[in-house]
Amino acid sequence: QVQLVESGGGLVQPGGSLRLSCAASGSIFSIYTMAWYRQAPGKQRVLVARITSGGSTNYADSVNGRFTISRDNAKNTVYLQMNSLKPEDTAVYYCNAVRGPLAILSWGQGTQVTVSS
Repeated sequence: QVQLVESGGGLVQPGGSLRLSCAASGSIFSIYTMAWYRQAPGKQRVLVARITSGGSTNYADSVNGRFTISRDNAKNTVYLQMNSLKPEDTAVYYCNAVRGPLAILSWGQGTQVTVSS
């Protein structure tokens, strides 16, 4: 069973940047489409960015142009570079492998991102 460990969250001022990392155990990481999700307090978890095994990406409208997803298959790691952060980006961020619209692995603990002055 692949395990996911997210890191890199923290407190940042509006307009600031953070880089999240998600390390995955297991040797088959490279075949997965990977995604970042976020869950704000009292809201459902939503997908914000996705990257295929070949490196194609897509983003939720709310983050398009500000966030960049990338991956390093040699390190079994997927990243989320977040720029121009806004208070509404405050959430717990999670990664997962996806197949179509569905997350297919057990969720990790997530990493908290708080955007506040």
